[in-house]
Amino acid sequence: MAVEGGMKCVKFLLYVLLLAFCTITPGATPGSLLPVVIIAVGAFLFLVAFVGCCGACKENYCLMITFAIFLSLIMLVEVAAAIAGYVFRDKVISEFNKDFRQQMQNYPQNNHTASILDSMQEDFKCCGAANYTDWEKILTVTKRVPDSCCVNVTQGCGINFNVKDIHTEGCVEKIGGWLRSKMLVVAAAALGIAFVEVLGIVFACCLVKSIRSGYEVM
Repeated sequence: MAVEGGMKCVKFLLYVLLLAFCTITPGATPGSLLPVVIIAVGAFLFLVAFVGCCGACKENYCLMITFAIFLSLIMLVEVAAAIAGYVFRDKVISEFNKDFRQQMQNYPQNNHTASILDSMQEDFKCCGAANYTDWEKILTVTKRVPDSCCVNVTQGCGINFNVKDIHTEGCVEKIGGWLRSKMLVVAAAALGIAFVEVLGIVFACCLVKSIRSGYEVM
């Protein structure tokens, strides 16, 4: 049973969308739980795209229904996540503040934690959670901040520093501001992905309808 006329065009477009869908999988580097989650999500997305591709190629009614259902569920999860992210955005910043301060306590004893905090302070040109004075109770040396707080980072620059030579703004507010500035970009990307998914669902439903019509004719 071949898909006739306009459905051939729909089938081709579905292939293109499935290819795009397969590429919506970010890369990751080992070393934390996040890459495992990303790989798992990527594998699931690839599996869904593979089911859709097989269903379109074989013109299989069950596979296409399965693909449409899974893609609809993915869209619903994305919408729910977006709404939750907006509603709990202040809670996220609050939790980040709490976690950042907790990690600061581990700074003198844990090299891995120190490396992460140093990278954040250097990249975002910030120092401490609220400001540079947060380090006073953590680093025992008087008038001492991590070298990553310095405007020009050199070994030992955080000892007996001058305030004008370090970044005084806290990382929580600085990173929170950065996240807020990127919200428009994130929203635009989310809308683009959602548009691709909606097209995939529409084309899959069109193909399902055509396949079912072919069965009824037979």
